[in-house]
Amino acid sequence: MTIETKSGYGAAKGRGVALAALRGLGVALVSLPAAVLCFTLSLVSMALIPIGIGLVTTPYVLRGVRTFANWRRVLAAEWGGVRIPPAYRPLPKDTNPWTATFGMLRDPATWRDLMWLPVDMTAGFLTALLPAALWLYPLEGFALAAGLWRVFPDGYWYGFVKITGQGSALGAAALGLVLLFFAHFLTSRLLDVHFRLTQAVLGSGQRELAERVRVLTETRRDAVDTSAAELRRIERDLHDGAQARLVAVGMDLGTIEALLDKDPAKAKELIAQARTSSVEALAELRELVRGIHPPVLAERGLGDAVRALALRLPVTTEVSVDLPGRAEAPVESAAYFAVSEVLTNAVKHSGADRIWADLHHADGMLRVSVTDNGKGGAVIEAGSGLAGVERRLGTFDGVLAVSSPAGGPTMVTMEIPCALS
Repeated sequence: MTIETKSGYGAAKGRGVALAALRGLGVALVSLPAAVLCFTLSLVSMALIPIGIGLVTTPYVLRGVRTFANWRRVLAAEWGGVRIPPAYRPLPKDTNPWTATFGMLRDPATWRDLMWLPVDMTAGFLTALLPAALWLYPLEGFALAAGLWRVFPDGYWYGFVKITGQGSALGAAALGLVLLFFAHFLTSRLLDVHFRLTQAVLGSGQRELAERVRVLTETRRDAVDTSAAELRRIERDLHDGAQARLVAVGMDLGTIEALLDKDPAKAKELIAQARTSSVEALAELRELVRGIHPPVLAERGLGDAVRALALRLPVTTEVSVDLPGRAEAPVESAAYFAVSEVLTNAVKHSGADRIWADLHHADGMLRVSVTDNGKGGAVIEAGSGLAGVERRLGTFDGVLAVSSPAGGPTMVTMEIPCALS
């Protein structure tokens, strides 16, 4: 039993190391051109501000930089367990180019993004590439020992070993084995260094406390505004829907009472009409209650509530749930309605024919990701549904990250700190 356990652990360790190497290679290959492009476009766009062109282009370029930075935040959280909360200042709705440009340039988080880009394209690229290099470079040594050294008649340097024959080629293989040994222990740590470097530059730094106070003030205001808007919606739905139907039922009953003796047939017709109105009023009340707090959420928890929500969607939706307990009711409610809004956006705007939702809890965080295979292009901007989701999550110190390149796919990741009971 002990041997099998150690063998299983070794295999799992090997898979984890290989996965870290592949992830590092993927990040390095994607992030280098993306960071260079974002940095170059940012410099050019800001340089064009004095002649007016930059006023139009800069907000779009900086939003692209934020999307790229948020994607890296998602990777840091999902692959490295490193949480880097975004702290961007919200822009007022319907801002003109002048206000949008200088509002974003006055945001310290914008300058952190811009400082991070050259770091990411240099030190970040190296720390992401090294995990893969530690695994790929030993393969070259083994290939040289297998006979590849004959391709280089003038000799070949492998590390500090000069290969001139089969004996020195075997020395290269030995060096490759040593490197492979160190790679087994260092690969995951090097990828973690990459994410820690990203956190060090993108994190709030010295202004973290002031930024925290600002965010809490804004989320408190957003929570009050959201509650007030929800109360107005409930009042409007009651007044225009169920209340109007119940008043009509009451009027029909009065008319029925007067017609029972004079015109029984007409009274019977009105009774059927009143029954229909009462059924419709009951359905509207149930829908209203579901919009306030779905019964399935209260009775069976977030996982089953999201599954029930997915069944009502016109798009094929797969839901994966790994929640060993339940969060507090306010957190569950916020997460449910956030998922509902994201799924609704995916159905309405993405053009997707398949959606995947994943809910799990790890490291004290409730993590929800919604992915669709649609056309992409989703952004968090003032007045959008995703901005509303971000405000809702912000009330609970939650964060929202969106990765949605043109052509898709779109991945929306939500995190809320909480404990499960």
